Amino acid sequence: MKNSSPLIMIQSVYQSLTKSEQKVADVVLADTKESMYYSVTDLAEKANVGETTVIRFCRKLGFRGYQEFKLAIAQNITGIVDRATGEIQESDNFNELSHKITAHNKQVIEETLSLALDSPFQKAVDAIVKARKIYFFGVGSSGITASDAQYRFMRLGFNSEYATDAHIIAMNCALVSEDDVVVGISSSGSTKDLVDLVGLAKENGAFIICLTNHAKSPITQFADAILLAAARENPLQGGAFSSKIGQLHVLDILTTLISIQQKETSQRSLEKTAKAVLNKLY
Repeated sequence: MKNSSPLIMIQSVYQSLTKSEQKVADVVLADTKESMYYSVTDLAEKANVGETTVIRFCRKLGFRGYQEFKLAIAQNITGIVDRATGEIQESDNFNELSHKITAHNKQVIEETLSLALDSPFQKAVDAIVKARKIYFFGVGSSGITASDAQYRFMRLGFNSEYATDAHIIAMNCALVSEDDVVVGISSSGSTKDLVDLVGLAKENGAFIICLTNHAKSPITQFADAILLAAARENPLQGGAFSSKIGQLHVLDILTTLISIQQKETSQRSLEKTAKAVLNKLY
């Protein structure tokens, strides 16, 4: 059944769905292209149902879960604008392609800025500067961002660590306390290996910062501070550079605020770490 178009599948089973599941189907059918970009929380809210109803809906169609359903939607819809690169045509020359990508990346930064103006950056800063230790966790492409973040905070003199392996993340989350800050990085906000473990860190009293593209997603239910990046991905664009640019822009703002607030400490740490690698450079 999964080899069929998801839209045809929905129509074929529609009458056998519960009323709540039909609400989910109605939202997807009404705006299928846009629904590819919804988190499970987004879709549940738009259909006015619970997240478990969305999962049941997907499983009735033969999918293991919501992400597999979204991937099938993306694979079966033609004419979708590639939001990672803009409307790039095969006929574009180098200059046209470069300008389109640059324009899109500028838009990502500008939209991220508009979200940052309403984000609780100062709350995140206050928690970080008094933390015993800062943990950066991410899986897949977001794990690379976690590594970048840990490097920058280490240069600023913070006791920081990052992990991308679910087992290592789990053990760290089991050991955190109310003196620690955990930064969970997930573009989708729905990565199960990360969401469940951020919940464990929350239970242990850690201050939770979520860096995500979805304000309403499973990971944000545990957040004490939500920092938003603007770029969105459909399931075929996972790990797009535009999402990375948005995440790094948020981290750049955050670390700059901290370095200004702790100017002397940050400057000393930057000087010490710079001198430590002088003999590694020609």
